[in-house]
Amino acid sequence: MFVSVLTSEPKMKLNRTTVPRLPVYPERVIQFGEGNFLRAFVDWMIQRMNEDAAFGAGVVVVQPIPEGRGDLLNAQDGLYHVILKGIQDGEAVREIKRVDCITRCINPYVNASGYEAYAALARNPDIRFVISNTTEAGIRWAEGETLEMRPQPSFPGKMAALLYARFEAFDGAGDKGLIVLCCELIEDNAGRLKELVVRHARNWQLREDFFAWLDEDCAFCTTLVDRIVPGFPRETIDEVQAELGFADQLVVVGEPYHSWVVQAPAWVEAEFPAAKIGLNVRFVDAATQREIRDRKVRVLNGCHSGIMPIAVLAGVETVRETIEHPLLGSLMNAMCRQEILPQLPGDPAQNQAFTDKILERFHNPNIRHAWRSISLNATSKWRTRVLPTLLDTVERTGALPPRTTLSLAALIAIFCPRAEGPIICQEDPERLERYRQLWNSYDDLADESDRIRRLRTLVSAILALEDHWHRDLNGVPGLTDRVTADLVKLLDHGILKTIEQLA
Repeated sequence: MFVSVLTSEPKMKLNRTTVPRLPVYPERVIQFGEGNFLRAFVDWMIQRMNEDAAFGAGVVVVQPIPEGRGDLLNAQDGLYHVILKGIQDGEAVREIKRVDCITRCINPYVNASGYEAYAALARNPDIRFVISNTTEAGIRWAEGETLEMRPQPSFPGKMAALLYARFEAFDGAGDKGLIVLCCELIEDNAGRLKELVVRHARNWQLREDFFAWLDEDCAFCTTLVDRIVPGFPRETIDEVQAELGFADQLVVVGEPYHSWVVQAPAWVEAEFPAAKIGLNVRFVDAATQREIRDRKVRVLNGCHSGIMPIAVLAGVETVRETIEHPLLGSLMNAMCRQEILPQLPGDPAQNQAFTDKILERFHNPNIRHAWRSISLNATSKWRTRVLPTLLDTVERTGALPPRTTLSLAALIAIFCPRAEGPIICQEDPERLERYRQLWNSYDDLADESDRIRRLRTLVSAILALEDHWHRDLNGVPGLTDRVTADLVKLLDHGILKTIEQLA
């Protein structure tokens, strides 16, 4: 389907003045995160439900961190376009959808009025849903947070304070509980969030009946999301904006395929009519959710995060260029089929079919999925998406998967200025600093044996970072020596020759 947006003036500003008479929905959804994925996935779905199922939900976006694109979103009055391009059921698909369900974006960090606007959300009787994508690094415990902070730095801290403020504002009314849909790619994302919310509430010694309200009247729904979203079409933006007729600075490109698997009570499904209008949203039990999650996270996201540092070192910019590269494409296929696929739980035939479909999606000629965007929070992603395959392989076969260990060496190498290619990884600043300090302690001496010994010390120190990996990876038999050997090859011969030797 193609929906054309016509205007009499090309590339005019996009806002509710230049696009008049748009519906204004009551704010029923709080969304933590204003990034490309949520806008091309969740908000696109809410737009569809508003249009086709009378959902009637406005989305108020909250920046989860001080830096973000909230000002740009507000400048466009929450309007932007989603462009979906790809192959669906064997036919080329191109669809443009203008999204108007976002009402505003709040930055609770910027000043007192920003915080007050955020705090007022807890007192809004229309709010029913909370949706989040704060990345794998967002759902974490933070020491020292208090109820009086304005706001709490961590997402769980904010949620604990927000929910308690709502509980008090409506005196624990059961119909004012919230439905929380987590999109972070971590196992049992909503269960983990609730655990941390309760932990904060216990630390703050909140009212005991608040905990019963959380259990009985709120729903923390673990979900699994799937859509490849390259984001802003920077290289073709002039042509895109000319076609739209608007200077849309938030246009986002994605593939037509989408899947949202939700583990939730039946009453949540009744309130969220996505499947009724043909959207690929499934409400499932915990066992089914876990099986689907393992398959998707390990194959799609695991391949992305596993190949990313290798592609970066090779100077290849996109997933499609990588899968079509003679060496990198073979490596990508082999990692999926020979290392990830054999370790997947569940039905082998379904796993095989899913893997085939994922590799086909990587070839989408209409999607420019840049490794730079995939590199965000690279270490956390590698831990959650790739490390389980490595550990399962060792446990079940006693051997180390060679392409996965090369990926780990490449992940370490992309923070080293001696390695090939630009260092583009968008890592947490504290982790970047730790990597920098460790690499600065390495001295590329002339004596080969001493150089290798120093590299092994560097690798061992990185693998020992339990806050990175949630365990000391030096305890995995043979891993430290294998990663060291791979790192030596990378530094001495470059990534492509290293891959040739691996083959």
